Amino acid sequence: MEPQSLPASSRPATDGPTTVTEPPVLGGDEPSPKRWIVFPIVSIALLMASIDQTIVATALIAIQRDLGAQLNWSGWTITIYALGQILVMPVAGRLGDQFGRKKIFLGAAVLFTLASLACSLADNIYLLVVFRAFQAIGGGAFMPTATGIVAEQFGRDRDRAVGMFTSIFPIGGILGPIIGGVIVTYWSWREIFLVNVPAGVLLILLAWKFVPHSAPKKAARIDLVGAAFLALTILLGMYGISSLGSGGASPTDPLFIASEVLALVFGFLFVRHANRAANPFIPVQLLRGRGFAVMNAINLLYGAAVLGFGALVPLYAEARYGIQPLQAGTLLTARAVGMICVAGLAVFALRRTGYRAPMIGGFLLVAGGMTIMSLAPHGLTPYGWLAAAAAVTGIGMGLSIPASNNASLQLAPDQISAIAGLRGMFRQSGGIIAVSVTTAILSHAATPGIAQAHSFVVFAAVLVLIIPFAFMVPDHRGSW
Repeated sequence: MEPQSLPASSRPATDGPTTVTEPPVLGGDEPSPKRWIVFPIVSIALLMASIDQTIVATALIAIQRDLGAQLNWSGWTITIYALGQILVMPVAGRLGDQFGRKKIFLGAAVLFTLASLACSLADNIYLLVVFRAFQAIGGGAFMPTATGIVAEQFGRDRDRAVGMFTSIFPIGGILGPIIGGVIVTYWSWREIFLVNVPAGVLLILLAWKFVPHSAPKKAARIDLVGAAFLALTILLGMYGISSLGSGGASPTDPLFIASEVLALVFGFLFVRHANRAANPFIPVQLLRGRGFAVMNAINLLYGAAVLGFGALVPLYAEARYGIQPLQAGTLLTARAVGMICVAGLAVFALRRTGYRAPMIGGFLLVAGGMTIMSLAPHGLTPYGWLAAAAAVTGIGMGLSIPASNNASLQLAPDQISAIAGLRGMFRQSGGIIAVSVTTAILSHAATPGIAQAHSFVVFAAVLVLIIPFAFMVPDHRGSW
C-alpha cells in the first residue's frame, strides 16, 4: 500500500498503508528551500501512525486484565485501527486536494492527539475501541496529506523524497513493539497512548509554523455512499465474529446470524453501487478480470495469514511461554529485520526472477516460519526459538512482498496509485478477519497458547493453498 508508485529500485518493499490519491505533479519543479525543514516535521506524523499500528500488540493481555475485557474485544483495538485507515486514506487524500493539505494535516494531528489522550483515560473496552477508531481516522489521514506535502516541497526530486518518506513506515513497525514492551513492562498500557500527546502537540506547533499552505483545487466528488457501504460490511462482519467470543455465543446465535446477514446485504449494496457510481470508492474495473481477481484474492489471503499472524505474535509469546511484554515485542523486530535485509535485494532481482518465483518461495518460507513457531522449542530457549522462527517469516516476507506489490501494476500502468490502494485494502481486510476470528476462538480456548499455535498452522496452510493462485499471476521479466 504506497501513496505513489516509484521505480522498482526505489519503491519500498514493505507493506504499510496506502492511498488511492496520488500527489499531483505541480507546475513548478524547483525544490522548495524549506523542504529539509518540512520533511522531518511530516515524518513525525508518519512515524507516530506507524508505531501505533504495532505498539498495541504487546499490550493486549494488559488491556484485557485491567479493563476486565474478553480477549476478542481487546483484539478490536488492533482491527478497528486497520479498518479506520482503510476507509480514511482515500477520503483524506481527496479532501487534502480540495481544501488544502495543510488544513487536513493539522486536523488529523489534532484528532490523533486528542484521541490518544482519550484512549489513555478509557475505563472500559468499548470506549477504548471507539477512541481507537478516532485515532485511526487521524492516523489514516496522515499518509496521503503528508505525502502530498513532501511531493510538493521537493519538486523534481519528489520521487526520491517520497521513497525516503514511505520507508519510514517499516521503521515504525520495528520501534512499535519495542516501545510498547518497555512501556507495558515499566508503566502501564495507558502510557502507550499517553506518549502520543506531547509528541502530537509538538507536531501541531511545528506544522502550524513551518508547513506551507497548498492551493486548493477542484477534486473528484468523494464517494461517501460507497465508503459507508464498505465500512458497514466490514464492521458488521467483524462484530458478528467477535460476538462468538462473548459468553456462550455460538454460530447459531441470532446476533451472529443477523450481523453476518446484514454484512452480506451491505456487501451486495457496495458492489451494486460501485457498478453504477461515476467515481466509485473502489474502481470496479480493478476488481474484475483474471489478473486483478487473482491478485485481489492473493492479497486478501496473504493479509489474513501474514498481518493476522504478526499482530498476534506477542500475545502468543506471553500466553504460551510467559515471556515478558518487552521481549515479546522484540519478536516482531526480529521479523522486520529479516524482511528488510532481504527486501532490497529482492527488488533489484525482480527483473530477472519475475514475480511468480519469489512469491512462491516467500510464501513457503513464511509458512515454514509459522509452523516452526507453533512447535515446542528444540535446543533453544523459548525466546530464541520464537525469534529464529520470526526471522524466517521476515525473510519470506522480504522475498514475496516486492513481487506481490508489483505483480498487478503492469495490468493498468495508468492506475498505479489506485491499484496500490486496493492492494492495501484487501491485505488489511484479511488481517482484520484473521485477528477477529482468532481472538474469538482464543476466548473460548482452555489453553489459549496451544490454541494460538494451532492457528499459526492454519495460517501456514492458507499460504500454501494460495500458491496455485501465484501460477495464474501475469509474470514479467526484463526492463519495465
